[in-house]
Amino acid sequence: MRSSYLFTSESVSEGHPDKVADQISDSIVDLLLSKDPQARVACETFVTTQRIVIGGEIRCRPVYDEERFKDTGGWAPGARDEIEQAVRKTVREIGYEQKGFHWETATFENHLHGQSAEIAQGVDAAGNKDEGAGDQGIMFGFACDETPELMPATIYYSHKILERMARDRHSGRAPFLEPDAKSQVTLKYEDGQPVAATAIVVSTQHASGYDKGEKETELHDYVKQVVADCLPEGLVSDDTVYHINPTGSFEVGGPDGDAGLTGRKIIVDTYGGASPHGGGAFSGKDPTKVDRSAAYAVRYLAKNIVAAGLARRCTIQLAYAIGVSEPLSLYVNTHGTGTVDDTALEQAIGRIEKLGGLTPRGIRTHLQLNKPIYRETAAYGHFGRKADGEHFPWERLDLVEELRAALA
Repeated sequence: MRSSYLFTSESVSEGHPDKVADQISDSIVDLLLSKDPQARVACETFVTTQRIVIGGEIRCRPVYDEERFKDTGGWAPGARDEIEQAVRKTVREIGYEQKGFHWETATFENHLHGQSAEIAQGVDAAGNKDEGAGDQGIMFGFACDETPELMPATIYYSHKILERMARDRHSGRAPFLEPDAKSQVTLKYEDGQPVAATAIVVSTQHASGYDKGEKETELHDYVKQVVADCLPEGLVSDDTVYHINPTGSFEVGGPDGDAGLTGRKIIVDTYGGASPHGGGAFSGKDPTKVDRSAAYAVRYLAKNIVAAGLARRCTIQLAYAIGVSEPLSLYVNTHGTGTVDDTALEQAIGRIEKLGGLTPRGIRTHLQLNKPIYRETAAYGHFGRKADGEHFPWERLDLVEELRAALA
C-alpha cells in the first residue's frame, strides 16, 4: 500500500430515494419472515413522485398460496392490505409528509407474485440434497483496524454524520432538516491510518428559506458541529474544506426530486469502495439468497480475523453456484498485514464446524438469519453496526478464540 494518500467514501440518508426503496423492500422481507421463517422473498421497489410500486417473487404460504386462496388471486384474506400498511408505515417513519411524496396519499401498486418453481427446486432440500444457493455469485467481506468497529474510516464517518442528522430531525432538534441527504468524507492516510479530514461534503434537503442569509448560516454551522461531533478529535482542523449544499437550494428531494430503486447503493451498503464488491445487492432478499447471507458471513469472518489480531486488514471472497450447497471457493487476503499465512487462515475457517461448511443453510443457522431483522439494515450501512440482540449478528466477535485455536 502507498504510505500517503487520500481516500473518499459517501453515504446517503434514510430519506434518499434509493434508500426509501431499500427500506420498503426490507419491510416486506421482515413482514413475510414474521409470518413464515422459511419464506422466500425477492422484492424490488420503485418510488417516484407520489407513487410506490413493488414487484418480485415470494413464497410464503400464510400470505400467498395459489392453491389455498384461488378466489383471491393467491393472496390470503387481508394480506395485500397488510403489505400496503407495512409499506406506508415505513415511509411515514422515514418522515415523508410532503406534497410530492406523502406516506398516506401516494399511489401504491403491488405486483408481487409466486416464486418460480424452477428456482425453488434448485434451492430446496430434497432427499440427500442439502439446500442449494439461491443464485450463483461472488461475495466479499472486509475488515480493517481504522476504527473501533473495524470498518474503513471514510464510510463509517460518512454514515455517522447522516445518522446524527436524522436523529436530530426526528427529535425536533433540527426542524429545518428534511429526510433526503448525502454525505462524503475525504481522509488523508499515513501508513494506512487516517490522520486528517481534508474535505467534507454534506447535501441536505431543508425547509424553505434555509438556502440564504442567516438561515443558511444556521444550517451550515449546524452541519459543521455535527461533523465535529462525529469525527474523532484531531481529524477535523481549520484546513478541512467543507462543501455544504454546494448546488444551493435543496428543498425538493426524496422520490419527488429523483426516482429511487432497490439495490442501487451497494457501495454505501458495504465498505465505501475500500473493498471489492461482488455486485449483488442485499435489500429485498430473504437469507437463502447468498448475495445477502454469504456477504454477511464473510464480513463476520473478516471482522473476527482482525479482532483476533491475525491481521490489520482482511478481505475474504466466497463463490457459489445456484442450487449447489457447498461454496466453490474461499479466498483470504490480509494484504501483507497478517501474522499467519493467508492459506492457513483459509484452512482454519474450514475447520470451524459451527460454520456448517459455509453452506447457505450453515450460514443461516449459525447467524440465525431467518428472522425479521432486515429493515434496520437498509440505511446507514449493513456493516460496522452494533450487534444488538437478534440484530446484526454478523458483527459479533464470537469466533476470535476459535480462529486462534484452529491455527494452533
